[in-house]
Amino acid sequence: MSDPIVETKGIEVRFPLPTHFLSREKPVLHALNTVDVGIEPGETFCVVGESGCGKTTLGRAIMGLLSPSAGEIRFKGARIDTMDDATRKPIRAQMQMVFQNPYASLNPRRTVFDTLAEPVQHLMPEKSAKDVRAQVEAVLDATGCDQSWQRRLPHEFSGGQRQRIAIARALVTNPAFIVADEPISALDVSIQAQILNLMNDLQAERGLTYLFITHDLSVVEHFGTRVAVMYLGRVMELADTETLFSAPKHPYTQLLLDAIPKLEGGSFDKPRQPGELPDPVNMPPGCPFAPRCPMAEDRCRAERPALRTLPNGTQAACHFAE
Repeated sequence: MSDPIVETKGIEVRFPLPTHFLSREKPVLHALNTVDVGIEPGETFCVVGESGCGKTTLGRAIMGLLSPSAGEIRFKGARIDTMDDATRKPIRAQMQMVFQNPYASLNPRRTVFDTLAEPVQHLMPEKSAKDVRAQVEAVLDATGCDQSWQRRLPHEFSGGQRQRIAIARALVTNPAFIVADEPISALDVSIQAQILNLMNDLQAERGLTYLFITHDLSVVEHFGTRVAVMYLGRVMELADTETLFSAPKHPYTQLLLDAIPKLEGGSFDKPRQPGELPDPVNMPPGCPFAPRCPMAEDRCRAERPALRTLPNGTQAACHFAE
């Protein structure tokens, strides 16, 4: 196993919430709680879970869009979460992000050329105007965009075309690592397949490493190398894709897999687990999934399980994963 290209150690992200002027307590929302992940070069590392589980927060913290409250983030062995903007600037060219909504992530007043040229001009100031234009033209070709798009504005494109432009923007600085935050969720199903195929082809051609954030497990099964299942800011299970889908160890993972619509087997006929998500402001002392877990015992409600490695190589945060 090679050294991870991106690694987090004990990452926590907490958001202070507004308080009543008569209250002395300062409530804090725990978005990430001690997350440890290592992403290997060339893999597609998927992060899945329900809305509010911390998937996007993890991606934004790695990219430096959010400052972690505790822990470390490393890129190619160098700690980056404590770097100032000037020191981190060369690294930003190596780490790029594709956002979820292609209608909001592009500046409506800037042409496609200006949108793609800006990262090169800012992160690679040594490049001449001729070099910048050459990089823009090359990345348009690589992502299946027409060169005539350079002079057009975002409102002139469909959702799938906009997401191709967003992917081109992420690739224009020739990065090694890309965070893709639900890049296909706002697109039609037929367009989703095109974007996934494009990302697969680009990964093979350029040796890219992806952190792929999604809630769609059917996509993960065909696209991911390894999968981290998150719940209330914690990693509940981490395994390679084939193992996770064939032999899930955590009850929450099993619940998510049972919820995938199936043409055969009647997944909608299975009873749903009762209970609600705990309050992320006032976290319970034990396992956060205990209120919804069919296997929960008194130990689960009192003692928080650590993420541990099982004999088959899966990591699971459950007292009864075996």
